[in-house]
Amino acid sequence: MDRFDQYKRMLRLGVAGFEILVETVIFTCIWFLLYNVRMERPFENKGNLMMLGFYVLYQAIFVYMYGGTKYAYYKKGQLILSQTLGMLIANAITYLQIIMVFHVFPFPIVWPMFLACGADFAVIVVVNLISDKAFWRLFPPKRLLLVCDEEHRDNLLFKISSRRDLYRVSDCISSEAPLVELREAIQDCDAMMIYGLEEQKRNILLKYCYERSIRIYVAPEVTDILLRGAEGIHTFDTPFLLLRNHGLSFEQRLIKRVMDLVISSVLLIVSSPFMLLTALAIKAEDRGPALFKQERVTLDGKKFQIYKFRSMIVDAEKDGARFSSKNDDRITKVGKFIRATRLDELPQLLNILKGDMSIVGPRPERQQYIEEFCRETPEFIYRLKVKAGLTGYAQIYGKYNTTPLDKLKLDLMYIESYSIWMDIRLIFLTLKIMFMKESTEGVEDGQNHA
Repeated sequence: MDRFDQYKRMLRLGVAGFEILVETVIFTCIWFLLYNVRMERPFENKGNLMMLGFYVLYQAIFVYMYGGTKYAYYKKGQLILSQTLGMLIANAITYLQIIMVFHVFPFPIVWPMFLACGADFAVIVVVNLISDKAFWRLFPPKRLLLVCDEEHRDNLLFKISSRRDLYRVSDCISSEAPLVELREAIQDCDAMMIYGLEEQKRNILLKYCYERSIRIYVAPEVTDILLRGAEGIHTFDTPFLLLRNHGLSFEQRLIKRVMDLVISSVLLIVSSPFMLLTALAIKAEDRGPALFKQERVTLDGKKFQIYKFRSMIVDAEKDGARFSSKNDDRITKVGKFIRATRLDELPQLLNILKGDMSIVGPRPERQQYIEEFCRETPEFIYRLKVKAGLTGYAQIYGKYNTTPLDKLKLDLMYIESYSIWMDIRLIFLTLKIMFMKESTEGVEDGQNHA
């Protein structure tokens, strides 16, 4: 274990706590100087403490939800984005609370909250600039031993190279190498990353590293993810894990459906002006239809017609279906914009109201692609254990060009660890990925990815 590794979590929380403290001081000044004094009956001790307490609570919840405490894990830009989104939502909720406590119209002035947001953003940037250098010095890149099969070697090396702030591959060994060689190699590294290793050899290495407190990163197999959702059974003195394998329970499906109806109805009302403008823009560009319908597959293999705003030329698939690629010449000018801003997905709110889809779930694929992916990865069909979604776990933590196997694993992590809280969290995280360009990257030429 590195010298400071045991303190990393505490340092992260300390820096995040300091940042929230400074932002709370800013809000305290604005509350006392610009809001409380304007009330007909200004708050006294308990009322003021209530306002400040709620503000700290909102900041802590949303900064944590967006991963704003993950110093030395997220890239600096992503960390600033996470903290900024958390701060903006916390400030927006606080302003709504201020409106409610005023009890009079017109609404209290809004410019002080904009001032708070600007000051908070400056604090976020300064703290991250300083903490980024400090954490890099305290936690330099780990010397990583990569153990993988030849098929995935180059792809993994490319992914790891994109995070040179975290890892430096000191050696790369084939998964076919004998155990003795792997055990010797790990002695000169800080951590081991394994992918595609034969199960028995992997289990021996896991125990070896566990005994010696050596850090190890393991790419899970599908069965590993299924076991994550297992329930511990203690009927006997021999422990068992129970896998029910039925997707979501009745209560979970019921609550999820109620959430879908409420959220999709509200979003349809709020987004209707944008939907109208989008439809008019598509019509104005090439006079073609604004909406695009396509058959997709959802829960238990049920087929339905998905609705989207058309982002490609008319008859884009007259020569056969193919994935959207980078610089695809079939995408219209309006299409590029609505794809980048996700406006093309808004008509799927109608699918959610109809019950074809959910707000959160695995993205619906076409039947021909499911059959194609299942030939390579038979377990791909497991994604149909739950209803398809507008956003999902694989959309948050993957990319458009993530491989089918990795998308399957991400979606199974969602299915096997499902909770209502997870749905709520993924809905908020969807706002974050809208600002991340890599989440919409098309496939490269020759790629066959979902």
